[in-house]
Amino acid sequence: MEKTRSKTFVCENETKWETIGDGITRQILGYNGHIMMVKIKAEKAGPVGVEHAHYHPQVTYVSSGKFEFTIGNEKKVVTAGDGMYMEPDVRHSCICIEPGIIVDCFSPMREDFLKK
Repeated sequence: MEKTRSKTFVCENETKWETIGDGITRQILGYNGHIMMVKIKAEKAGPVGVEHAHYHPQVTYVSSGKFEFTIGNEKKVVTAGDGMYMEPDVRHSCICIEPGIIVDCFSPMREDFLKK
């Protein structure tokens, strides 16, 4: 039986961007059943992730741009080089202030992100 996993090398120029909202796209950069890394590009200011929660612990890295994250009862503006951690089941949201890219990692993988 083959395990659920991505290719070993996932190159940006060979991976399609999926539209997930108005000016928001994502690329799945690698995964298996235990972990997933996803790049999200916000091309304009506005909501990136409406308030939600999931059972997956999540870490996020800001590659470029400026974003306002609300995690639980904390709100903070983050910029390139910053990171954050979201506990499982904690409500969180993200608003793009200046266009940029964030990288999310989830454990286990987000099965809902894979095409059915």
